Amino acid sequence: MENQTIQEGKTMAIISYLTWIGTLIAFIMNNEKHNSFAAFHIRQMIGLSLFSLGNGLISSYAGMQISGFIMLGLFVLWIIGFIGVIQGQEKKIPIFGDLFQDWFKGIG
Repeated sequence: MENQTIQEGKTMAIISYLTWIGTLIAFIMNNEKHNSFAAFHIRQMIGLSLFSLGNGLISSYAGMQISGFIMLGLFVLWIIGFIGVIQGQEKKIPIFGDLFQDWFKGIG
């Protein structure tokens, strides 16, 4: 990927990692620019946000301890993705990164 593309999309990609509201803002901002680096990270965060929402919904059924472990795992995946943005890499998060890129390939 071109260094210029990374630099232009880095701000939007960082914004996408700041809660689901940041993901929504980055998505709207990227609709005008269509930056592939930002779109990659927006897709990663949409997936993590949906998994987090799902975890919140199942916490009442599965119990807080299981939900806590899942949330910890999601937080670790978030850190890995955020480090990728800071380093200017399209680093897929482990386990789910390929799925998120496939599921949300229409974004970007």
